[in-house]
Amino acid sequence: MTKHTIISADSSNLSEIETGSVDLIVTSPPYPMIEMWDETFSHQDPKIGIALNNGDGNAAFSGMHDVLDRVWRECDRVLADSGFVCINIGDAVRTVGGIFRMYSNHSRIIDSFIGMGYSVLPDIIWRKQSNAPNKFMGSGMYPAGAYVTYEHEYILIFRKGGKRVFKGEEKTRRQKSAYFWEERNIWFSDLWEIKGTSQQMKQTASLRNRNASFPIEIPLRLVNMYSVEDDTVLDPFAGLGTTGIACMISKRNSIGVDIDKEIAEIALGKMEQETRVLNQFIDNRLRKHIDFIEALPEDVKARCYVNEAHRFPVRTKQETGIGIDRLASISRSGNTVLCEYEKHPGSI
Repeated sequence: MTKHTIISADSSNLSEIETGSVDLIVTSPPYPMIEMWDETFSHQDPKIGIALNNGDGNAAFSGMHDVLDRVWRECDRVLADSGFVCINIGDAVRTVGGIFRMYSNHSRIIDSFIGMGYSVLPDIIWRKQSNAPNKFMGSGMYPAGAYVTYEHEYILIFRKGGKRVFKGEEKTRRQKSAYFWEERNIWFSDLWEIKGTSQQMKQTASLRNRNASFPIEIPLRLVNMYSVEDDTVLDPFAGLGTTGIACMISKRNSIGVDIDKEIAEIALGKMEQETRVLNQFIDNRLRKHIDFIEALPEDVKARCYVNEAHRFPVRTKQETGIGIDRLASISRSGNTVLCEYEKHPGSI
């Protein structure tokens, strides 16, 4: 069984979470200097709103990141040694005080984690290209006045301390949680081309403006890359609970924290859904692997190993221990969603 809790709170105070109890953090915070988040940041530090009104972009940018820094320090407290932090963040372009410029959110966050003693690991560029005909900014066809269009965001990856050591039962869970050879080749590339996602919310416009979703494929990959079954994953900016849903699919525990009570309740509602919906992700993953194997040349197939749980071929010996369990039931108790699992009956 896995547990998935949503807490309505300010993530600069994670007092409900025990020190060192989290194995992985996957999150997409409010982006500093993106206008939709001005009110949120200014509410937490009124000096930010004053700086924006005065046209002082540098002071506003610094103040917004000071707000995020308080969250990162709490994340550091609850994260176990050797745990990972994965942060989806975009840089911002904006005109403040009559000056158009870029505000480098990703480099500012890197500085924060270096200051806390973390190892900075190679990051991932999430490219979400737009085909809009009016996407270019500046002076049209004339030189010396146009600006490059930003169509990417960053997934920053940090590690706390040294490499994680797996012993005993943890070693077994790690083997069961391995990913497929072809998944590794895609996931561990430094460029992910994944379409963005719509809000898919029928609530008021003001509520939509306080939320920003990222596609489930991003936390699904990260959760499987940097944790093992039964680990606990934290999202301190939970929003609609996308990271929690990825953990339900991947048989990890999760904790999501969001400052907005209304959004936190919506997240719980989205997580409390039919097992059939989430099992589709599991079944599609297995089908993709089978399709990959079937497309291999016959001489390569002949050199494949056999996976013990699912009885299908795999490229490497490390994949023979993979066991992907399907969801058997989803129930809710207060602000926690509980998931029971069943052994997958075999290959599809």
